[in-house]
Amino acid sequence: MILILSRNRETTTNEVIKWLLAMGKKFIRVHEDEFFEIKTNNKRIYIESSRNSFFIDDITSVWYRRGGLKFKRLKYNNSSINSYMNEHQHWLEDYVIKKLESKKCINKQSNSNVNKLQVLELAQEVGLDVPSYFLSENTDQVTIGKTITKSITGVAGVESYENSELLMYTSIVEEREENPFFISFFQEKIEKDFEIRCFYLNGRIWSIAIISQNDEQTQIDFRKYNDKKPNRNVPYKLPTDIEKKYIC
Repeated sequence: MILILSRNRETTTNEVIKWLLAMGKKFIRVHEDEFFEIKTNNKRIYIESSRNSFFIDDITSVWYRRGGLKFKRLKYNNSSINSYMNEHQHWLEDYVIKKLESKKCINKQSNSNVNKLQVLELAQEVGLDVPSYFLSENTDQVTIGKTITKSITGVAGVESYENSELLMYTSIVEEREENPFFISFFQEKIEKDFEIRCFYLNGRIWSIAIISQNDEQTQIDFRKYNDKKPNRNVPYKLPTDIEKKYIC
């Protein structure tokens, strides 16, 4: 049985599922709004939500796309008992997630969020060119119009903000701020011919060129999708020396 962890409305997941159905593969899709309870039956652990229920030892492989397993936690009136049971439940949840991740996996929930600052340092260590960047609590050292700012978190979004989801887009700094603010990430703006997105799978780098520079809406951040006139995506082969740096 294949376990798929994804968001509710996720086009890529839907496309993969079409193939699984065509191939007659059994799978379970877990959505981001599901909350599971951990239970046992005949010495076997299973987890159950309002939509899904399965034994964890029935899962043979896992595809972590987005979202992740979430669990309901029991609460107790006594603060000491509640603190103890909260830790007890945490380690039980941790065991379930790690048990699933010990199977054949594409991506993992436990390391899905990356630190952009660490990624940039690693890129420099292996010899990749990285635009100059810095952290600051003000815009005093920012070159207006030639500097971008973006989130340093792996998931650049705020869920359930006033009943909606906010995405943090890359933006050009157009003016200085008079007052200091929370430490933010700034980077040199690079004029692009196109942008390349890559992913690693089974010892290979798979790349695609996104032709986003000609559309004002997607010029700075292609995730500001133009649904009326989508960016053209073209398969791309990185130079071999660059691919080797990625893989190492």
